[in-house]
Amino acid sequence: MYAIIDVETTGGTARWERITEIAIVLHDGEKVVDTFSTLLNPDRSIPWNITQLTGITDEMVSEAPHFYEVARQIVEMTEDCIFVAHNVNFDYSFVREEFARLGYDYTRKQLCTVRLARKVFPGLSSYSLSNLKKHFGIKAEKSHRALDDTLATTKLFELILAEQDGTGSLRQLVNQGVKEAKLPEGITLERLHAIPESCGVYYFHNKAGKVIYVGKSLNIKKRLFEHFADKTKKGERLRAGVADFSWEETGSELVALLLESSEIKRLQPPINRAQRTRNFSTAIYSYVDQNGYKCLAIGKRTAKNEKTLNTVAVYAKLDVAKSHLQSMVRQWELCFRLSNLDASDKACFHYSIKKCYGACVGEEPPEEYNERVEMAIAQIDKRLSGSYFIIDKGRKEGEISVVGVLNGKYQGFTFWDEQNNQFQPDEILDMLDLPDFEDPDAPRIIHYFVESKKARKLVPFE
Repeated sequence: MYAIIDVETTGGTARWERITEIAIVLHDGEKVVDTFSTLLNPDRSIPWNITQLTGITDEMVSEAPHFYEVARQIVEMTEDCIFVAHNVNFDYSFVREEFARLGYDYTRKQLCTVRLARKVFPGLSSYSLSNLKKHFGIKAEKSHRALDDTLATTKLFELILAEQDGTGSLRQLVNQGVKEAKLPEGITLERLHAIPESCGVYYFHNKAGKVIYVGKSLNIKKRLFEHFADKTKKGERLRAGVADFSWEETGSELVALLLESSEIKRLQPPINRAQRTRNFSTAIYSYVDQNGYKCLAIGKRTAKNEKTLNTVAVYAKLDVAKSHLQSMVRQWELCFRLSNLDASDKACFHYSIKKCYGACVGEEPPEEYNERVEMAIAQIDKRLSGSYFIIDKGRKEGEISVVGVLNGKYQGFTFWDEQNNQFQPDEILDMLDLPDFEDPDAPRIIHYFVESKKARKLVPFE
């Protein structure tokens, strides 16, 4: 059974906007068997431009039911159905988000008539619903109204079904290219479809139950389907030995990144190689020489070096640190001798080919040279400083995630009731879940997330 659905909304982002109208047409693959349509009160004003597009006004929805009043009917009507829509990601995300606000996890298999029309009717100039209506002569009274758009999508869907390869294309798209016969024993399409479409960390297990791969995704369900549909040699190598899977929802991308990194180091899965190292034994250091020039050097992370030198960045391997330092020196036109990459006693080789401004022989003043060194250090220094909490999405509506940094050290993460205003730093710090080892990748992950302005909020504390 197919539930063909269209929604009208107050805007384009499901997390912040609301549904103003929903229509559902149930189709058994041969004919329409039921319909449902209603305006919905979004509990907010409808923007002027949206009213211009849909014709739905604040007055029209003022006496309409709220979503929670029709939620049960939507669940029952679409149960065991495939959720069909034109650009399904849009409509499905809004319906899921409305249910999430009620604390209910709404999950359905999905089918997109845009993608299906591209496969079944290739070569058209546009696959927008309005263009397809014109192309196929589909009659619909009002565009951008839920019921009319749903009925138009239903007519399009019936045209697709009528095509010889329609059914095969439908099955392929619903299962995202995964063939059940090719799945490992014990992993079924039903199990894959039951995976949540949320951010988190997932695990692949072998027959003995041991974790052999850890991954992170903004959409766990979509990512696992991609893994099992991947026909490349890399995909086949990744799936080799997989007998089961599990996952942990995080809601927050930052928490997922931190959890993935620590889990790889804790579990040491054989397929993950890049992030397994717990001990970063090499560092790039900086110091000031007797002439006032700020120098750079690669060295072992010893207690003496950490105390007498300024740590710029840490690395798991010496060759990676050296390559990074060489790249930094070239980019900022630094002196190779003052960066301990040239063993010359006086002028470095790069001075002779005019790639060094002469800091090594005193021609470039320390003030000018050190300014470039500081800019180079700022570019690669991923250490943390200060004490603060990073507030981000939680695993469900009404929940937030909290990542703690204390005196420049990552302290772990936890989840918190968004309505609980008793946000005491000591209490939160005690709740943070931190691995029993220091993850050297955590500062880089947090630094990137904060610098890219992905975090919802930063809360400093003393």
